[in-house]
Amino acid sequence: MATIEDFNKLDIRVGRIIEIEDFPDARKPSYKLKIDFGKDIGIKKSCAQLVKNYSPEQLKGKLVLAVVNFPPRQIGPVTSEVLTLGIPGEDGECILIQPERDVPIGGKLY
Repeated sequence: MATIEDFNKLDIRVGRIIEIEDFPDARKPSYKLKIDFGKDIGIKKSCAQLVKNYSPEQLKGKLVLAVVNFPPRQIGPVTSEVLTLGIPGEDGECILIQPERDVPIGGKLY
């Protein structure tokens, strides 16, 4: 069972998607994202399987939650620096977790 200390080790922050690129080299349809987490963390790269539920136009400017303190992960030729959080929809495809209101980027989940 996880403890509150385990949860507190995760650094989950609000970021704003500022750039989206297709990722044709991925095994499953994906995008390469650049997410702005504000002045303390900066802009980080992420890869996410969002193609089925979101167009690039829908993602641009969207607030998302991401784990920012995992080590970088190599996904094909791309290094993903943060884990963008989502849950599977009814069809099993990723639905982003996002704040229901406009909140400052860089804010930490608690």
